[in-house]
Amino acid sequence: MNGIIPLYKERGMTSHDCVNRLRKILHQKKVGHSGTLDPSVDGVLPICVGSATKVVDYLLTHRKVYRGSVTLGFSTETEDLDGAEVARKVLTEPVTDETIDAVLQTLTGDLQQTPPMYSAVKVNGRKLYEYARKHQTVERPVRTIHVTRFDRLAPSTFDTDAGTQTFTFEVECSKGTYVRTLAVQAGEALGIPSVMSTLTRIESGGFKLDETLSLDQIQDAVDRDDLSFLQPLDRALDDYPEITLTTPLWRGVQNGVWLLQREVNSDAPIVALRYDNEIKALYKLVDHKYKPLKMFSTK
Repeated sequence: MNGIIPLYKERGMTSHDCVNRLRKILHQKKVGHSGTLDPSVDGVLPICVGSATKVVDYLLTHRKVYRGSVTLGFSTETEDLDGAEVARKVLTEPVTDETIDAVLQTLTGDLQQTPPMYSAVKVNGRKLYEYARKHQTVERPVRTIHVTRFDRLAPSTFDTDAGTQTFTFEVECSKGTYVRTLAVQAGEALGIPSVMSTLTRIESGGFKLDETLSLDQIQDAVDRDDLSFLQPLDRALDDYPEITLTTPLWRGVQNGVWLLQREVNSDAPIVALRYDNEIKALYKLVDHKYKPLKMFSTK
């Protein structure tokens, strides 16, 4: 069994929970996800099965798109609603939507971001949340991320009784971006403690939310011996131009030979080699020759 499953991850489950459940449903040990989603976040979680686990790294290069909400007026230790409150500032009047928009625009492009303490980023072999749970401090690595757009979706709402204000957003960003940290950064720019109050990933690995299936739907399909939910590993490689191989060239590729540029008839830095209606390998251009970069199948 080989392919990619565009899974809908429900809130309350870890990404690892989803992998374990799928291993049992599919009776398959070789299962892996492409990009962790926090338990409080739902949405698109591409899952690779069998030989498709070889394309996990390529799925991660695709853009990620999220929709969610930010609440201004308080902050938590986890930067979302799962953690204990650490700061509060009662708002007596709302921030204008125009001011919010201006701040969100400053949080686009290449940005420096420090991952939250309650995250799975490893420092000295331990995950940051392990330090956080023991109230230990540790220097966190600063990452460069890229935010393509960060847009408010609708008029914000002001809660007079609670002294808080909430706005919805959509953000398109690179891998490694912590959207809850973006929510905190937006509040910092406004001078107001803030928190990510909801989040859904609506696109990841080239898959969109309307393509996803729940774990229960996958279980039902397997019970009917219907594996049509498995997507080909080609879906992870659509950024690369495809070259259809002749049988003689395929025999060479099976043995890892380099190909002349004129044989491939391309000047692309990386090409996907297709034979028998299946992408078999990625080859990289080096000095007018294409050399193997990643083999997916030699059969």
